[in-house]
Amino acid sequence: MHSALRFGIDLGGSKIEIIALHQGQTVLRKRCVTPQGDYRQTLQSICSLVQVCELELGASASVGIGIPGARSPSNGLIKNANSTCLIGQDLLGDLQQLLQRPIRLANDADCFALSEACDGAGAGASSLFGVILGTGVGGGFVINGRLLNGPNAIAGEWGHNPLPWRGAADGAVQRCYCGLDDCIETFLSGPGWAARSQLGMSAESIAQAATHGDARAVQALHVYAEQLARSLAGVINIIDPEVIVLGGGLSNIAALYELVPPLLARYVFTEQLNIRLLPALHGDSSGVRGAAWLWP
Repeated sequence: MHSALRFGIDLGGSKIEIIALHQGQTVLRKRCVTPQGDYRQTLQSICSLVQVCELELGASASVGIGIPGARSPSNGLIKNANSTCLIGQDLLGDLQQLLQRPIRLANDADCFALSEACDGAGAGASSLFGVILGTGVGGGFVINGRLLNGPNAIAGEWGHNPLPWRGAADGAVQRCYCGLDDCIETFLSGPGWAARSQLGMSAESIAQAATHGDARAVQALHVYAEQLARSLAGVINIIDPEVIVLGGGLSNIAALYELVPPLLARYVFTEQLNIRLLPALHGDSSGVRGAAWLWP
């Protein structure tokens, strides 16, 4: 195996992307459509991407994969995946058998955090909380360059905690798909924000309208920033990370990096806030890059 060549794979709901890194630099990138609801075909698509890249580069590589879910530490099967055909499958074992090599798997939010900690916005920081604000809300912790892995494989799943310091101004109670009420994800995910704002617009449209000075959209954005600050404060009060990096579609809202830090000060249990809140350096590529960095 070529010691300096790493493959990272992002197994998404609509596309599978592979990236080849050599000494931290991207040397090849390919993608294909994710076979919808077909586990066996998904395995074949991943293997084909690896084989095509190795043929093109003339070398074999380590393989790390980011998935929209987690591998259960108790039985090795995939759980909590929004690509439901993966649930209950031995994805790691099946791929290792097909590709005839050891493989590393991690949650896509963990891969995002690892990428931004290794050579992204949080490079050099001793601790980082990587946050995904997209169709869902996820996260991952990297401490001294290593992913924090818990015994339940759920470290960083702050989206399924309740919204802290909830009040009447936060609106009606809403049931999360997980079965509990008022999870952070129902407020801070794109669909959640759009639904709770009741403006009849998507999250992206609300953000655009706010930049153009639409009063209702600006108000919705301020509510979002306040709820984000409260939610992050709950994490900071426990982990106290040096850097928080935002990724996912809503991380592109530039105003958040101005609005949220002053609001954090109200909720974090300290007299002076020494945390940096930053946008992801690698943007949409962070997940696939982080999968490559799963191998040290």
